[in-house]
Amino acid sequence: MNLATTGHCSEALPLLKRVMREQVGAEIKKKAGLLGLRCAMTHNQPYEAVDLLENLQRDFPSDPEVLYQATHAYSDLAIRASQDLLRSSPSSYQVHELNAEALESQGKWDEAAAEYRAILENNPKLPGIHYRLGRLLLSKPNPGADIAAEAKKNFEQELNLDPQNAGAEYVLGELARQDSNWGEAVEHFSRAAKLDNSFAEAYLGLGLSLVSEKRFPEAVGPLQTAVKLEPANPVGHYNLALALSRSGRKQEADREFAIHRKMQEAAPQNTGASPQ
Repeated sequence: MNLATTGHCSEALPLLKRVMREQVGAEIKKKAGLLGLRCAMTHNQPYEAVDLLENLQRDFPSDPEVLYQATHAYSDLAIRASQDLLRSSPSSYQVHELNAEALESQGKWDEAAAEYRAILENNPKLPGIHYRLGRLLLSKPNPGADIAAEAKKNFEQELNLDPQNAGAEYVLGELARQDSNWGEAVEHFSRAAKLDNSFAEAYLGLGLSLVSEKRFPEAVGPLQTAVKLEPANPVGHYNLALALSRSGRKQEADREFAIHRKMQEAAPQNTGASPQ
């Protein structure tokens, strides 16, 4: 630790890593890890930094100082990796993708879309880009019908390239549900849920669409899965209660309505009900 604090990081780093593996007090281990992380970052040793970060976060998962330093370290590592990419492959599609992501985070929707389109011009069969472009188009404030139609086309193109893209299926389901095309919505949500059996939103969308079609017994299963995966979502509980009630399962429905009421009391501004 003295070597690290006096600028002798080359000598200090292997010793500090050894301390992290030994049976020492928690404060000593944490200080050794943080000093090692500082040495690794200032001497451009990213692999050493990642190794130390993994150890620190494993041993001190809730420590605010560790989490603070990890935030800065991962941010710096990301910046360095992007700079390396720009230097080594300035004309690659990955550089365009990074630019698009940066522009998107700044709310520069049209510029970001242009970057995604530039990628597709040179790499029309590259998986993931149509999905990103479609998602971006829908993120624009107040997208019109023409924008929604272009986004839908991109999601469909994505599925032609990658039929396993559960996200694209889900968004197509949401677009169909918003247009009251319940049958089409059911198909897309069903496929999304099959592709990813932990996709709570897909099960919820499927349940909501079936409820809207008044197919209440069929809606119970996906809605039960949705509330199991996301028990804090009042929309799921409300619609599950409705589906159970309309299926003649009064006791179960009453339990779900009671859960929903408690959620409303805890957060009065959130009714939890979805327009039918």
